[in-house]
Amino acid sequence: MIDKINMIEKFAVIENYYEPKEAARVNDMAVKMVKLKGPFTWHLHEDSDEMFMVVKGKLTIEIENQESVDINENEFIVIPKGVKHRPNPVEEVLVALFEPADLLNTGNVVNEFTVEKVEKI
Repeated sequence: MIDKINMIEKFAVIENYYEPKEAARVNDMAVKMVKLKGPFTWHLHEDSDEMFMVVKGKLTIEIENQESVDINENEFIVIPKGVKHRPNPVEEVLVALFEPADLLNTGNVVNEFTVEKVEKI
């Protein structure tokens, strides 16, 4: 059966910042939901682009060698592979990520933010 997904209901079950949860699969891509607040770690994804879509709030993404970019509700940004970046929202923001299902959230860095196995919700 094909069911619709209510993104706000999915966000309601997420308790911790920077712990993405998988809401759906589209071929080899995952739709991941994540709550963000405060600075994340600088990182890059060597082999994959990453899309951030803001559902609620405002997301600032710092990008190496360029000015920060603010993404508002109903806007998205694609970070090309190999570009060093870090989310740094001042207030809580709800974000949908579209990326390969096996993409490590911290890319080329392993630290306290790294989520090795993304839980499905």
